Amino acid sequence: MAFSSDIRRTKKSTIPPLQVLLKRGSSIESIHRVHAVVCDNKGRILMSAGRADFETFIRSSLKPFQVLPFISSGAAEKFKSDEKGLAICCGSHAGTVSHSREVFKLLWNAEIDVNSLHCPVPSSGNSPLQHNCSGKHAAFLATSKKMGWPLDSYLQGNHPLQKEITRRVSELLGLPSEELFAARDDCGAPTLLLQLSQMALLYAHLGGSQHAELEQVSRAMLSQPIMISGNGRFDTELIKLGHGQLVSKGGAEGIQCISRIGEGIGMAIKVEDGSKRAKHAVALHLLKQFEWLTPGGLEELKEQVLLVAPGVQLEVKGELKFNET
Repeated sequence: MAFSSDIRRTKKSTIPPLQVLLKRGSSIESIHRVHAVVCDNKGRILMSAGRADFETFIRSSLKPFQVLPFISSGAAEKFKSDEKGLAICCGSHAGTVSHSREVFKLLWNAEIDVNSLHCPVPSSGNSPLQHNCSGKHAAFLATSKKMGWPLDSYLQGNHPLQKEITRRVSELLGLPSEELFAARDDCGAPTLLLQLSQMALLYAHLGGSQHAELEQVSRAMLSQPIMISGNGRFDTELIKLGHGQLVSKGGAEGIQCISRIGEGIGMAIKVEDGSKRAKHAVALHLLKQFEWLTPGGLEELKEQVLLVAPGVQLEVKGELKFNET
């Protein structure tokens, strides 16, 4: 199924970026500049702050789309991956026993040795199963086994699996796959250099109803939020507090993407300096602006994820505005 996009024809915005001020007492100690954009699933930029065309790597926010070949190849069905198993493939998990066990279960069902995982062993762990990307890697391996593709080179950019992932993402963006640039992520897998508006478009598709496989992905993430990150972590807690209306997946270096389920609307956030605290502060600020969470839900999420030292506060300046025509 081909999708069209209006993103490349969009005029550049003159709306200034958001700012996150870290205040110690009454004095400003640090300032983070943040770009954010909201798109619908036709690629129309609805609102933004800063540059909607800001280019950066999508990092782990790509995972819900990297899992698509796992579904379309029939590997998920063949190897008995339920919603919990599919969710762990989309997650950046905490490496707990329950997370590692779910990854092991997928590999066991596919009769793949744990040593086939090419993600690193975490510094605080003793197995690649505990790496936060192990679910994604397990899905890569299972898909490759189902399709008869090599297992030892599954992370190479010219591997059939990685080519298929790029093709699926380019289809969703309405772009030729040759226009997408990939580089190695910290876990060893390719990640894509995208405009922020393109990330928002991907998440608009994730929250829409035009793509059966993406609906399957979003249902799994909604039903098993603990597999996406972990208790007390932003993505898991936001999904739980969103009551079936929000899917969230962050990435390293200040990337945060959120999908509004059933409405085909996606949001993408990028902090220029890569600050994690700033992306969470902005996400909370925008969730409040759009009333996507109740006041009580916002306060609960803030208490769990926006932890700063006594006497320190984070203040967000600015808001998303409709683009000028």
